[in-house]
Amino acid sequence: MESLNILKTELEQEYQTTKKFLHNFPENLNDYAPHEKSMKLMPLATHIVEVFAWPKIILETSQMDFAAGDYKPTILNTKAELQQKLEDDYQIGKAALENISEKDLELTWSMKMGDQVLKEWSKYGAIRHGLNQITHHRAQLGVYYRLNNIPLPPSYGPSADDESF
Repeated sequence: MESLNILKTELEQEYQTTKKFLHNFPENLNDYAPHEKSMKLMPLATHIVEVFAWPKIILETSQMDFAAGDYKPTILNTKAELQQKLEDDYQIGKAALENISEKDLELTWSMKMGDQVLKEWSKYGAIRHGLNQITHHRAQLGVYYRLNNIPLPPSYGPSADDESF
């Protein structure tokens, strides 16, 4: 099986699941965090949707250097902005995967902090890491929802709130 097709399928599946989570996003809790070291709810959700555009960034560059300011987090304030950002960034990521070959996924990509290499992968591995980030942070979002009695949609199977189960 080709890795490119796997990435395309997974990106689409993660998009569909994330879309369900954002449907339940509470506008009145943007600044909620369960702990002082935790991200606030809106920045966490925003980060999740930003990752959908990572395939384009990864495929068009060889690195991201945080010290050089290569990453600037998006600031969103409303559920509608969050949902639109998901739509936009999913289309960006999807289009990037449509215009490459398997060979393009073999090139190297790294995250750096100035001269320090934080992590280095093949471009396939970097995009795969991005998909893992979506899953990881969406699970955090699920905990925030549960702590605030917000129903959880199904992810990889039914949730305790899924009435069709």
